[in-house]
Amino acid sequence: MTISTRGAGKAPAVLVLEDGRSFRGRAYGAVGETFGEAVFNTGMTGYQETLTDPSYHRQVVVMTAPHVGNTGVNDEDDESAKIWVAGYVVRDPARIPSNWRSRRTLDDELDAQGVVGISGIDTRALTRHLRERGAMRVGIFSGEALADDATLLERVRQAPQMKGADLSAEVATKETYVVPAVGEKRFTVAAIDLGIKGMTPHLMAERGIEVHVLPATATAEELYAVNPDGVFLSNGPGDPSTVDLTLIRAALDKKTPLFGICFGNQILGRALGFGTYKLKYGHRGINQPVQDRTTGKVEITAHNHGFAVDAPLDKVSDTPFGRAEVSHVCLNDNVVEGLQLLDQPAFSVQYHPEAAAGPHDAAYLFDRFVELMEGQRA
Repeated sequence: MTISTRGAGKAPAVLVLEDGRSFRGRAYGAVGETFGEAVFNTGMTGYQETLTDPSYHRQVVVMTAPHVGNTGVNDEDDESAKIWVAGYVVRDPARIPSNWRSRRTLDDELDAQGVVGISGIDTRALTRHLRERGAMRVGIFSGEALADDATLLERVRQAPQMKGADLSAEVATKETYVVPAVGEKRFTVAAIDLGIKGMTPHLMAERGIEVHVLPATATAEELYAVNPDGVFLSNGPGDPSTVDLTLIRAALDKKTPLFGICFGNQILGRALGFGTYKLKYGHRGINQPVQDRTTGKVEITAHNHGFAVDAPLDKVSDTPFGRAEVSHVCLNDNVVEGLQLLDQPAFSVQYHPEAAAGPHDAAYLFDRFVELMEGQRA
């Protein structure tokens, strides 16, 4: 339930976690109620790209940066057609945005799209709590949705959990669309939309790739109807254990060059026979250090994932599609951040090389994908 109430940002609001802890503040955006998984994002900037990232579907995002909304909202930086976060939590929202591209305030944009938020709470304390206890279900309540604490807590505990959630089809395109190559067309790529961000096909198009973006429910026959030189598996929300692996196994059987990111890394891992598991509180932000073990290079990368692949870091593994190894690893906690096959052209990373809103250390991975397609033609 949301009630659009422009200018009602001073209404009392409360955030209630499923373990019973609560934080009281003021409404931000729409007034009403919302439920989701409480996660925190450590980015100092890029809130517009975060809000419109489909990977955040059914998540309530807590911003660790204290000041949010300083640059307002523009018409250029959205990563999809709408805001996907289930709710938004900030400490000190900007009163007046200041940027030459700003068209409206963040508060107004959240209100217009019916996104319930809360401001004026101690987001540092909330983040520390989530780091200690783990990501969990949460509700934000304001206006007529306010009730006694016991009632609100019970409603939070009735909300669905992220583990076991099959969400890709809810955020993906329903119809195939094409992003044309910039300049001379060199390759055709079939991109499976599991929650794709707009910058991803754009960066491929800049490399002479015509990108056919297919629904998450696409079949192998529909994929190969576009005669692809490569297959791309996008980011997306939900639990990777819920995904049907028929399509990706068909692509691996045909040895079509394949590149996956984020959710795509997880389902490639499952197709290879590795397990996946839920991280305690996940990686979300634009400042995560990852080492490319194939080059030794350390990159600062953009992340948004609550699940990870369970693959051995110290050996090459035999899979139904040949030998595979972990190619990238997070230097904070040794989480698997990339996989590559050694006997056919397929690789993936757990983070976001398109990196809207940055950094751009990992953009070279799109060039690596191009090299795989060039090698297959040779």
